[in-house]
Amino acid sequence: MNYKDYYAILGVPKTAAAKDIKSAYRKLARKWHPDANPENTKEAEEKFKDIQEAYEVLSDTEKRSKYDVLGSDWQRAAQDSARQRPSGASGPRAGGFPGGADFGEGSGFSDFFDMFFQNIGKRPAGGPTSGARSRAQRGEDLETTLDLTLNEAYSGGKKSVALQIEDACPKCGGSGTINARVCPTCGGRGKVVQTKRFDVTIPKGVREGQRIRLTGQGAAGANSGPRGDLYLIAHFPEDQQWERRGDDLYIDLPVSIYDLVLGGDLAVPTMNGEVTMTVPAGTQSNKFMRLGGKGMPKLKSDAHGDEYVRLIGTLPTDLSDKEKKLFRELASLRNGKK
Repeated sequence: MNYKDYYAILGVPKTAAAKDIKSAYRKLARKWHPDANPENTKEAEEKFKDIQEAYEVLSDTEKRSKYDVLGSDWQRAAQDSARQRPSGASGPRAGGFPGGADFGEGSGFSDFFDMFFQNIGKRPAGGPTSGARSRAQRGEDLETTLDLTLNEAYSGGKKSVALQIEDACPKCGGSGTINARVCPTCGGRGKVVQTKRFDVTIPKGVREGQRIRLTGQGAAGANSGPRGDLYLIAHFPEDQQWERRGDDLYIDLPVSIYDLVLGGDLAVPTMNGEVTMTVPAGTQSNKFMRLGGKGMPKLKSDAHGDEYVRLIGTLPTDLSDKEKKLFRELASLRNGKK
C-alpha cells in the first residue's frame, strides 16, 4: 500500500487555503466525473474517487492536520496502532494493514484512507454514553454574486432570486457516510448543491461590492448546529445609458447645434422620469450640466447624489440646398464678409 499525496492529486501546494482547495476540487471533479467521460469510464471512476478522497481529507481541518503530521511515515503509524490493540483482537479485514491491525469496516475510500481515519461513520466503543458528545458547530458563511440594475438599486425593495447553494446532503444528513460507507449521493462530502429561491430586500443606494446578509441561509451546521449566513455581493453589469460614480450619475445627451447656439429647454431623462433643463445660448458641445439631487440615493439616508448631463452636439447630415446657402451666409457674416 503506497502513500497517497492528496495535495498532488488536487494539484495544490501544502500551504493552499481552503478556498483554493475547494476550487481545485470542483474543477477536477467536473473534469473526471464518470458521466462526463463515457468513453473512458474506468479511468474516470478511479480518478474521481481519488479526487473525492483527497478533498475529504484536505477540506476537513482535523483530518488535514493529522495527515500533515504523519506525512509519508504512515507505515510506522499503522504498526504503532497494531501494537496498541488489546491482545486477542481479530486479524486484518479484507485488504488489511501491516501488523495485522483491524480497522473495522471500510469507509468506501482507499485502504490508505482507512488507516488514518478508520472511525468514519462509527460511534466510539461503548455507544454515545461512553464519552462526551460532539459539540454542535455553526455552519459556514457562504458568498455569491447578485446581479442588480441601477434602477433596482435606485428604487430598492424586494427581489426574488434563485441561487445555487451548497447544503447538507439529504441522503446522509450531512455525515458523508451511510452505514460506514461513503454516501453515493454526495460522494462523502456531506454536501450537495441545490437551487433555492430567496426574497431579498435591496437597500436603496447599494453600491458595487457591498454585501447583503441573509441570516441563517448559509451552510448547514454540524451536529445540529445553527446554519451560517449567506452574503450576496452586489454587482452591476455595465449599463447602456448611465455611468455611476459613487452616488452621482452621468449621462450623454445628444443635442442639436441650434439648441447649443440659441439655447432652449431640453427634456432630460432621470432615474425617476424626464425633467426640463434650460441650456444657455452659446453652450459648447461636451459641456457638463448638473441636475442637483437627481443621482442615486445615498445609503441609509434621504439624500441623493447629482446627475451630470454631457451635451453632445450633433450636426445635420442631410442639408437641403437652401440650408447650405444659409449656412454659407452665416459663415460669411461670421468672417466679416458681406
